[in-house]
Amino acid sequence: MQTALSKTSYVAGTPVQSENILQVKNPYNNSLVGTVTMANRSHAQQAIEIAIKGGKKLSRYERYSILEKTRQLLIERKEEFAKTISAESGLAMREAIYETGRSHDVLMFAAIESLKDDGQIFSCDISPQGKARKIFTLREPLSLAVCITPFNHPLNQVVHKIIPAIASGTPVILKPSEKTPLTAIKLVELLYEAGLPHHMVSVLLGPTEEVAEFLIKDPRVEVVSFTGSVGVGKKIAATAGYKKVVLELGGNDPIIIMEDADMDLAVHLAAEGSYRNSGQRCTAVKRILVHEKISEAFTEKFVEKSKGYICGDPADPKTVVGTVIDEASAIYLENVVAKAVVQGAKVLLGGKRTGALLEPTVIANVPRNADMVMHESFGPLAPILTFKDIDDAIALSNSTAYGLSSGIVTKNMEHAIRFIKELKVGTVNINEVPGYRIESSPFGGIKDSGLGVKEGVIEAMKYYTYVKTFSMPW
Repeated sequence: MQTALSKTSYVAGTPVQSENILQVKNPYNNSLVGTVTMANRSHAQQAIEIAIKGGKKLSRYERYSILEKTRQLLIERKEEFAKTISAESGLAMREAIYETGRSHDVLMFAAIESLKDDGQIFSCDISPQGKARKIFTLREPLSLAVCITPFNHPLNQVVHKIIPAIASGTPVILKPSEKTPLTAIKLVELLYEAGLPHHMVSVLLGPTEEVAEFLIKDPRVEVVSFTGSVGVGKKIAATAGYKKVVLELGGNDPIIIMEDADMDLAVHLAAEGSYRNSGQRCTAVKRILVHEKISEAFTEKFVEKSKGYICGDPADPKTVVGTVIDEASAIYLENVVAKAVVQGAKVLLGGKRTGALLEPTVIANVPRNADMVMHESFGPLAPILTFKDIDDAIALSNSTAYGLSSGIVTKNMEHAIRFIKELKVGTVNINEVPGYRIESSPFGGIKDSGLGVKEGVIEAMKYYTYVKTFSMPW
């Protein structure tokens, strides 16, 4: 059994002194995973002041070297990090190990991008109003970023927020989820160990009004990047004031399986999309939309496939699906399924809950207005709905308030192009799960899934900077 960790909030590398201690429990067995010393408003104030005051300005090569060293340290300690991720989140070890790999990629791509010249050149003698000059652009780091991260990816969500800021030269204050703070703090400690100047990053856990709201409202903070619920995201947008706001607010992503789909591929993608990470991903498959002509054959194969997703102790190497984040979340999902059944849905597999552990659950005959498909169900649920043709599939996909990602399974190029053009989402993946991407590619949604601002290393580095232009005679 893993020894309980003792961690603390850090104000620019200095451990916080406080009597307020947070206990982090394992969702599977309620054992103590670790403790965190909490921060308060004065610590948040200090973190802002130190970041704004600044320190040594890092060259591109120095930023590269620090991120590369952090990447190497993460590789050396990936098992240690994976065990912490699994213990505090309840995710199966295979998911925790996979997450360290994704985080490695973020560090690698950010290190590479930190070396690149980001400027452009515009000749001015290209119109009758022009003259013999050239305009040059460069990107300057912002004074301070605040990043607020959720529980579902305790490491990768954190690196996606703070590493592009560091690669850009922008100081950052991290406020991770209080449900999974230990991994986030371990990453910050890794950055310090790799040589990052302490003024460049602080990590603060504390009461919402004392820490998060104070940081969001402070005018010295130039950008707030948040991933989490729609309600909290919209509150941040309303209260942040005159600053950049980047919101990634979840999704209700469909996988759309057309009549001509490769059946084995469709079944595999639907299962992986529904159950990986215990279904707790904004890009997880939340709705399986199947052409009515193949729904019976698909459902039969999908139920059999789902039986292989073993649910149990996250620390057991044989476990494929661990817990959701806590028992309250599992109870909510259980109730969502029960409500759908009252409306006429039928549970074909799973549905049993033990504490925070919820079996992968296949539900057929799901009404189009059921809560589980109108709103985001953050867990290992696989609701199956049918459609009659491509027009119906597009209308059904677009019928919710979300617009993050989608996956399409088809061999018909004309259909693929129609989906790409007509789905109101940020991503359309053909013959792949909705969540497929690489860590440097643009990622983000529209509607209630976000403001249309993209994440991914390259795009994130843009929103942590501003463009300065200058011109010279030429």
